[in-house]
Amino acid sequence: MELAGKVVVVTGASMGIGEAIAKLFVDHGANLVLLSRDASRVEAARGRIGHTERTLALFCDIRHREEIDRVLNLTLHHFDRIDVWVNSAGFGLRDSVAQMDMAVCHDMFETNFFGTIAAMQGVIPVMKQQGGGMIINISSVAGHIPVPFSAAYSATKFAMNAIGKAAGVELKDTGIHVMTVCPGYVRTDFAANAVKGRDVKTVRPLASRGIDAQRVARAVFEGYRKQKREVVVPWTMHPVIKLYQLFPGLVEWGMVKLGQRAE
Repeated sequence: MELAGKVVVVTGASMGIGEAIAKLFVDHGANLVLLSRDASRVEAARGRIGHTERTLALFCDIRHREEIDRVLNLTLHHFDRIDVWVNSAGFGLRDSVAQMDMAVCHDMFETNFFGTIAAMQGVIPVMKQQGGGMIINISSVAGHIPVPFSAAYSATKFAMNAIGKAAGVELKDTGIHVMTVCPGYVRTDFAANAVKGRDVKTVRPLASRGIDAQRVARAVFEGYRKQKREVVVPWTMHPVIKLYQLFPGLVEWGMVKLGQRAE
């Protein structure tokens, strides 16, 4: 699918995966709207991405539906349509289920999950009216495999996987395609920016360096071109997900061992 002249909106576009996706899409000819709840940081990202004649940077806190409606109206006023909407905004919480702060947990669900739904509900009528479009939800492998000491974050991603895949079926005959993207470990500031609680452990293989945000962006772009239902990146996460589905006890045993070695 060609991107030249298409209009792409990316939430959480001020850094990391969101910024990388925004840059790749605009480099391929798209008109771009970058959204973030940090106005100065998203404007800085717009400067780094370039092609400023084809881009807008707007403040948007997706926890509030009125903010989503505002940027929808501004986008339509400026570009007349929305062809691709990327839900990339989100943050993490590192803590145990027993100790985590419920206020932070609620806030994370408001951003990661309910904000995604609100954005979908806002853009779906626009895409129906214009005859089609694509919604891309940036989830995580943690939406397939629950991660100890990041369980609430995993829960937001399990929920995102379910809502996106079900919506894809519901919208099958409307011309709107929904794609769910599940990256594994990614080298961004996501972990550094995660809210850290009182019971923090890192459960991941010590040798895992993770992939960079640009690799995720390329996988998203290829998934867009091929109209995929789900993208898992890197491909080595596919057998890990399947292993958990078939032998969850084995994977959980490994997690216990990793947690014992964690800081």
